[in-house]
Amino acid sequence: MLRFVPLLAIIALFVMCLLSAGSVPWLRAAAVILGLLVLLGLYDFFQRRHTLWRNFPILAHIRWIAEELRPFFRSYAVESDTEGRPFNHEQRALVYRRAKNVSSVEPFGSQIDIDKPPYEWLAHSIAAKHNVEACPRISVGAPGTTQPYSASVFNISAMSFGSLGAHAIEALSTGAGKGNFYHDTGEGGVSPYHRAGGADLVWEIGSGYFGCRARDGSFDAARFEDVAKDPQIKMIEIKLSQGAKPGHGGVLPGAKVTAEIAATRGIPIGETCFSPPAHSAFSTPLEMMAFVARLRDLSGGKPVGIKFCVGNRWEILAICKAMLETGIRTDFMVVDGGEGGTGAAPAEFLDHIGAPLRQGLVLTRNALIGTGLKDHVRLACSGKQTSAFALASSMALGADWVNTARGFMFSLGCIQSLNCHNNTCPTGIATTDKGRQRGLVVADKAERVYNFQRNTVKALMEVVGAAGCEHPSELTPRHIMHRVTEDVAQAAHRAYDLLERNALLDAPEETKLANEWAMAQAASFRPVST
Repeated sequence: MLRFVPLLAIIALFVMCLLSAGSVPWLRAAAVILGLLVLLGLYDFFQRRHTLWRNFPILAHIRWIAEELRPFFRSYAVESDTEGRPFNHEQRALVYRRAKNVSSVEPFGSQIDIDKPPYEWLAHSIAAKHNVEACPRISVGAPGTTQPYSASVFNISAMSFGSLGAHAIEALSTGAGKGNFYHDTGEGGVSPYHRAGGADLVWEIGSGYFGCRARDGSFDAARFEDVAKDPQIKMIEIKLSQGAKPGHGGVLPGAKVTAEIAATRGIPIGETCFSPPAHSAFSTPLEMMAFVARLRDLSGGKPVGIKFCVGNRWEILAICKAMLETGIRTDFMVVDGGEGGTGAAPAEFLDHIGAPLRQGLVLTRNALIGTGLKDHVRLACSGKQTSAFALASSMALGADWVNTARGFMFSLGCIQSLNCHNNTCPTGIATTDKGRQRGLVVADKAERVYNFQRNTVKALMEVVGAAGCEHPSELTPRHIMHRVTEDVAQAAHRAYDLLERNALLDAPEETKLANEWAMAQAASFRPVST
């Protein structure tokens, strides 16, 4: 019975205040507050849904409040600068400072434990250089591509209108337009807010074919051609999977399909919309290459690439075999790491499905180098890449450029409240609530997007110069040292056992991918039995 003492005490105090209130204002106020608590306690006592509330009226709500506040207390009062997840305080603070265009230097030495794996560092050169190039770029365009694109080395990764609010999308596009780097639309289609900022756009096409979708959910070539020839769209990206939930489809409830979202995605207003786990326009590597060629032709010769999180390794090799067999090349590949973010995904997919970025990037780099395709096919990557060293290390391992989504969300003011899936984002970014979006002023946040990208690329060029190079493309695996154990460190080409050029064509049986290469077939994503 002791557990009911707080409720009985509150009832007693309420009765006393009610009888003694008279004309005393503070007693009347106390009576009102206590009366509300009495009602709450009685509700807890008689309701049947929550055991704790029923057994511990009023008191049990303390646990609920603590659960709600726990992430904030941990982030601001408990965690060290390097402990937080998904991004720690040090990582977030770096983005905030660069977005605000203030100094990002730190005092008194590194807080990272440099003596334990998997710590990495850049091997600097005695003949370091002072680089002055402000915006290094990469030309994207395989043979047969008549409208190649010159891409920045650091761009905005895929985020759809609907997942992000209109103000956030427009601010990202405006910042990208000012900084001359590209903005990936995400699979939700090309919205007016993507266009409003004037940025170069990469149109991502997922399995739902939003923006080029027929009534039955299949690919509509005529609608695609109409949108793709917009001069603001510079490249087309076929999304095979994403790091946060590879192999998982999606559902957009009809209640969220507003007139704006319906117009952007090409779906009926108010109807629930499904994105299947896989594409219906192709089902084999050979068919995918034909689809790539078709999109390139329909778009007027713009670069067409694919984005994926690495799963079965033989499937990536099968795509390479299909390119070799058909002569058709994807213009680029974007490797998305399994640590990637999303508005919502099952915990199992977030934590255990899909290869982490480093392993996925190394595998894809080996596939392209080993088959001699890297000369024509550009390689990009995305997944928690927010610092200049993260960019440099990925480029040293084969990436031609790097994309980030959450990095640019931080530049908009994201505080990692983890409410992306609830439509209650406190900073007005990952929400369609117009009242919450009001707090995000497009002109101000666009400047921060611009500053973050510019200052990060500036820092990248300083890192590149420290290695004795003039352009990020000059970085090699030998520039990155990887701690294998506490006592052993190796250059990345040895730590990751990287393949030499044409190794899979000349002597595949001598490589670590011998089994997967034998399993891969251009005619199917299924493996050949070995």
